[in-house]
Amino acid sequence: MKNFSLCDMKKGDMALIEKIKTKGALRQRLFDLGFVEGTKVKCVKTSPFGDPKAFLVRGSVIALRNEDSSGILGVKL
Repeated sequence: MKNFSLCDMKKGDMALIEKIKTKGALRQRLFDLGFVEGTKVKCVKTSPFGDPKAFLVRGSVIALRNEDSSGILGVKL
């Protein structure tokens, strides 16, 4: 399966996180929020202009800017 960035997801799409490409403090923050390899993610809401998007991760809804979610790669479920 082909990897894609979470910023490319549309409302209702589900993915399995394959890789986190970000570095430093943002990487640690994403891990703290539950964005970890092997975790299922669902895009539950997008803003009218597409940025930011809200994702359901481990029972919590987290909004991320496209700039931040572009470093998270997943495969579509």
